[in-house]
Amino acid sequence: MGVLEAKPMTVAFDSRPCKETHGIGRYTRCLLQALRDMGPERGEIVEGHRPRRCDVFHAPWIDGALLRSPVPMVVTLHDLVPLKRRGEYLRTGVRFKLRYLAVQRAVRVIVPTATVAHDAISALQIPADRIEVISEAPAPTFAPRPAGEVAAVRDRFELPEQYLLWVGGMMTPDPRKRIAALARTERTMPLVLVGATTRWARELPDVTLTGAVSDDELAAIYTGAHALVFPSDEEGFGLPPIEALACGTPVAACEVPALREVLGDRVALTAVNDLAGLIRTAEALSRPAPEPPPWSWQDAAAATWDVYADAARAPARWRGAQSSRGRSLPSS
Repeated sequence: MGVLEAKPMTVAFDSRPCKETHGIGRYTRCLLQALRDMGPERGEIVEGHRPRRCDVFHAPWIDGALLRSPVPMVVTLHDLVPLKRRGEYLRTGVRFKLRYLAVQRAVRVIVPTATVAHDAISALQIPADRIEVISEAPAPTFAPRPAGEVAAVRDRFELPEQYLLWVGGMMTPDPRKRIAALARTERTMPLVLVGATTRWARELPDVTLTGAVSDDELAAIYTGAHALVFPSDEEGFGLPPIEALACGTPVAACEVPALREVLGDRVALTAVNDLAGLIRTAEALSRPAPEPPPWSWQDAAAATWDVYADAARAPARWRGAQSSRGRSLPSS
């Protein structure tokens, strides 16, 4: 056994996205807590984005990936939408260009689905043996809430008795989320949108906006919904559907590869180009909803520690700038 296996590792973990309100923030908070809950036997987690005196550095988002990491680097790549759809993501695509180069230099890359793994191999030329698929899970707080909690959030946010639900970030318009198109689609039930908002979202027609809510409030809002509608035409994973299922709420979603991979027949899938059909399907759903996939954040943390151990043993030639030599991003 090598020296690195004889003593616990020290892992520098970039915890900055914990403050984010969207899915990357949820991923970072849940994974970090699960890693800490595993105890000191595996190793020590030190929060920081400038790794020093540690064995491995983990950037759980692309913004934290380093072009020249002084130690073996692990990066979580949630999706490659800005690279795959450059015309719709011009501003973020430019911002991400150097980050994608940094991802190419990572010793190991964690992705949430085989769909994203395929994209990383084809778009970034990352060798398959450096990629690890580690699924995500609903946070423990997401479970069916009692009637009193559901009634309380209904009063607090002036929600209708029966409603369709969408959950996500609305700080900027995201073309793949298709929120505006969903709001314009004919329906018989009210539509409630949950998430932080800015002016453009407040101008959407015929919807109820709650703004940002706490996790406990969100669990109660999920529980009280008739169904979750998920109109995205591309996803790397899709946390809201599994959160909704964990709260006992059925889900109607567009059939995109990652959702089909993660959820299979647990949700009602409709054609991507048929939002009217998505609404009809959601309105026709009934309880009980299927259980979410049997995967927990404790499972994810254990698999992530294994990735750290592999990264710490990586050959020196895989590290830093040398690992991306001979590879470049596809031209636009």
